[in-house]
Amino acid sequence: MIKTRGIFKSYGAIHVLKDIHLDIDSGEIIGITGASGAGKTTLLQILGTLDRPDKGEMEIAGQNVFALNDKALADFRNQHIGFVFQFHHLLPEFTSLENVCLPGFIGKKPRKQVEKRAAELLDFLQMSHRLDHKPNQLSGGEQQRIAIARALINSPKLILADEPSGNLDSENTKELHKLFFALRQEFKQTFVIVTHNIELANMCDRKLVLKDGSFEI
Repeated sequence: MIKTRGIFKSYGAIHVLKDIHLDIDSGEIIGITGASGAGKTTLLQILGTLDRPDKGEMEIAGQNVFALNDKALADFRNQHIGFVFQFHHLLPEFTSLENVCLPGFIGKKPRKQVEKRAAELLDFLQMSHRLDHKPNQLSGGEQQRIAIARALINSPKLILADEPSGNLDSENTKELHKLFFALRQEFKQTFVIVTHNIELANMCDRKLVLKDGSFEI
């Protein structure tokens, strides 16, 4: 699913990523841990094609993504990659259903098709009773489920999660951990999860530790 070779990334004189080689199989759940400043978020941004490396190559589902121009890369990202963030990033003026639909509308899919898929996902995530609620009417755990449904709306092959449980209480954290594995079982996606939560990282198929821009061996 993902293959990186020789990924380097610097910001000025700071070398954030150093010669990253990574192979992730389809359907794997990978946990990436490491101290603050180790390069975890930068790596996730590159895996998500939100940023380009200074040097190196990456394939996602057989596509050499950084050979694409910016527009083609944005289209690829919309169709093949879903994102789950710590702070949800839901639009406050939109309902749960509308927030989930957004990536589908951006991908120019038919409205009725997108809304039907969004409702199905929210039902799977036990959020069908919150379709018309706005983010400020939802708990933190409920907002995270809306964000997960949004990540799934275009049926992406890859889900990237950046500290997905970092803003949740312990009960919702446990529920979220179980949910990722239920989603893998149901939808067969590949997950890369950056987390400080060692319990979640240890549950993953593989745990990788990033230190000073490189993976510990």
